[in-house]
Amino acid sequence: MSTIAPSLVAASAAIILLLGLVHLLYTFYGPKLLPRDRELQTRMQEVSPGITRQTTMWKAWVGFNASHSYGLILFGAVYGYLALAHSDLLFQSVFLLSLGLILLLGYVFLARRYFFRIPLWGILLATFFYALALIVRWV
Repeated sequence: MSTIAPSLVAASAAIILLLGLVHLLYTFYGPKLLPRDRELQTRMQEVSPGITRQTTMWKAWVGFNASHSYGLILFGAVYGYLALAHSDLLFQSVFLLSLGLILLLGYVFLARRYFFRIPLWGILLATFFYALALIVRWV
């Protein structure tokens, strides 16, 4: 097998992995994911979501951001590893290839709807590399 398609998937995975690591760092360190309005953060630390009183909106916010990061990191690590170490397995599995594309397209939808430009462009680039790998593999 040519190394072009696995390299493209690895590049896609590296972009997503980087986005996940940066997001995780921003979740726990620095002001990047803190509300600009300090009073809002205080209220989030005091108010619980409708589903339970066992947590606060602030704890849920931090948890959602961290788990979002873990998903990106997992995709990047698994697909990067498969592309570099087990490319035959990856490219023979319609399930794995479809799952990766569906996940990336889902992130594109979320990024267009809810995120801002930098993650959107990163996710679009990763999706482009991934789709190009699929095209290269079957052409």
